[in-house]
Amino acid sequence: MSGALAVFRAIPLWLVLALGAAGVIWWQHGQISKARADAAQLAQQAGQCKLARDNLEALAGEQGKALGDLQLAARQRQSSAEKAVDEAKASAYADYQAANRLQQERTGGDQCAAATSIIDKELGL
Repeated sequence: MSGALAVFRAIPLWLVLALGAAGVIWWQHGQISKARADAAQLAQQAGQCKLARDNLEALAGEQGKALGDLQLAARQRQSSAEKAVDEAKASAYADYQAANRLQQERTGGDQCAAATSIIDKELGL
């Protein structure tokens, strides 16, 4: 052991410190290179995430517009259907009243007899 200790004592302290510093610098260089590669990969993933988010945002905007258009079209169809029903009721009201008068005339003016006659006719009796 004293031989190995003598060899270490023969090496100057500044040389041991310089070798230690070189080892630390070499180790840190490897760590920095790895960190740079990791940072580049994370930056690429962040770019992909941003692109995907922008695409989803655009799609959501388009879907919102399409949904608004569909709701507007549904309201317009409902409005036109209500108008058509009101017009049909108005145009059929006179015919309905005339049919009631005719039915009452056939049954002698008795509404119960008119209703019975209509029901019997519908049932095939």
